[in-house]
Amino acid sequence: MCRDLGVIIDSQLSLSGHVNALCRSCYHQLRQLRPVTRSLSEDVVRTPVQAFVSCRLDYCNSLLYGMTDELFQRLQVIQNAAARLVTGTGRREHISPVLRRFHWLPVRQRVEFKLALLIHKSLLGQLPPYLADDCQLIADSSRCTLRSSVTATFVVPRTNSTFNDRSFAVAGSRIWNSLPTSLRSVDLFTERLKRALKTFLFI
Repeated sequence: MCRDLGVIIDSQLSLSGHVNALCRSCYHQLRQLRPVTRSLSEDVVRTPVQAFVSCRLDYCNSLLYGMTDELFQRLQVIQNAAARLVTGTGRREHISPVLRRFHWLPVRQRVEFKLALLIHKSLLGQLPPYLADDCQLIADSSRCTLRSSVTATFVVPRTNSTFNDRSFAVAGSRIWNSLPTSLRSVDLFTERLKRALKTFLFI
């Protein structure tokens, strides 16, 4: 038990260090972009902001699943600052309507979006074996016909620690299984799933 606790603490410290570095990098990019935004339109400014800030928030973000609320909030502040930079929205004004208008999912939902998308790719056989082998459908693991076998429902492996809960097999399967049945279909094209999934996560 002490060993598991040590692993969890090391994991959170590692995530904290990653978030610190990410914050420094994103704030640096925002400071560099600020003087340019004054002479450009909103649509034009969005392109470099997405290229230099949003892409950094999205890079390997599926590994952030299970991170503490405090760390997620720090990254959310960066996204909010990026949206305010593009639109010129004041600090005291609500930023949620701006994120919706841009179709920018909040940081936590972006992580869930990425994991759900990876699970969908496993259904299509588009994941590398080292990830796909960890994803098992209930229909493939059960000898008897279950109600959950009718839809694409994955087996969620049992774990004994929050650290193991962050593994792809557990986190991805849990998020996928929590989606509406209409989204958990192999027949959905990836682009159509992206649009529907983003709409669902915005609610």
